[in-house]
Amino acid sequence: MKTLTFTFDNGPVPGATERVLDFLAARSIKATFFVVGRQLDEPGGQVLAERAHAEGHWIGNHTLSHATPLGIDGNAELVRREIGETQRRLSRLSHPRKFFRPNGAGSIGPHLLSPQALSYLAENGFTVVTWNNVPGDWLEPRGHWLDKALSRVEELDWSVCVLHDAFIAGMMDQLERFHDELVRRNVNIVQDFPASCIILDRGRPTGPLDHYVMDRAVANPALCSS
Repeated sequence: MKTLTFTFDNGPVPGATERVLDFLAARSIKATFFVVGRQLDEPGGQVLAERAHAEGHWIGNHTLSHATPLGIDGNAELVRREIGETQRRLSRLSHPRKFFRPNGAGSIGPHLLSPQALSYLAENGFTVVTWNNVPGDWLEPRGHWLDKALSRVEELDWSVCVLHDAFIAGMMDQLERFHDELVRRNVNIVQDFPASCIILDRGRPTGPLDHYVMDRAVANPALCSS
C-alpha cells in the first residue's frame, strides 16, 4: 500500500490557510504546517496558526523570512535569527520534536544548510524534515501539479508532499480531486514522516549529511554536535 503525508509550507496566509484548514477538517486529514515566522505578524496569522494547532495539525519551523537558503547564506547570526526567532514565536505551538524544514527552493542539495545551521539545529535538538514529492503548485500552468503529484505517489512507497497555503487555496477543486484520487487508489494518508525524509532526529544525524550541507568538512555525522 502506498502512503502519503500532506505538508503545507510558507503560511499562515490569511485568506488562504482558512480554506486549507476547512478542507482538511472536512476530509479528516491531519497535516503538518511549516510556518514562516514573519507570517505570524500578518493580521490574523497567529490566529490561523493557533487554529491549525488546535485542530490537531503539527506545526514546524520554516525559517523567519524564507529568503536565501541557509546553505548559501547561513552565518551564525543569521541562523539564530532565521531558526531561533521563528522557534521563539512558535513557542507552545511547535511540535515537541521541534520540526524544522529548510528553505530549498523546491530542490534538495547542499544549498539547504550551512555548517553553522547544522550545528545550531543539532545543538538545539531539532528534527529536520525534507521532502520527496514537490509537484510545483506555484508554477504555471497551475493545474499541472496534480498529475505530477500523482506520478510521484506511484513512484514512491511513501510520499511527503509539499504544497503551499497561498497557492493551493486557489485550486481547492484540484486539491479535492487529488484527495479523491488518493482514496480511489487506496493510498494511506498519515501525519508522520518516513525515515528517509528525516536527516536530523532530535538533533542526532540519521545518516550522512554531505548531500544537505554546503561544507563537506562538517557533513560527517561524527562531527556534528548532538
